[in-house]
Amino acid sequence: MASSNRGRKPRVKDVRVDRVRLTVEFVDGRILMVPLDWFPRLRRGTPAERRRWEPCAGGTGIHWPDLDEDLSLEGLLRGTPAA
Repeated sequence: MASSNRGRKPRVKDVRVDRVRLTVEFVDGRILMVPLDWFPRLRRGTPAERRRWEPCAGGTGIHWPDLDEDLSLEGLLRGTPAA
């Protein structure tokens, strides 16, 4: 079965960060949850700093201006923790 998303880059719809995980909702309906421990800057941020995110790179990335943190959706889908 062919996928209608083949060749399209993932785009962010919503982001939530709690005490233990980062949850990303994509515009195509997928939801990805990864351990917050993978992202030390996010883990150290306050709840208010974590809530203040914005899409970047045409929606294919996530930026937290207060934390100077940027994550690519493709990296998240590959399971790549922050370096």
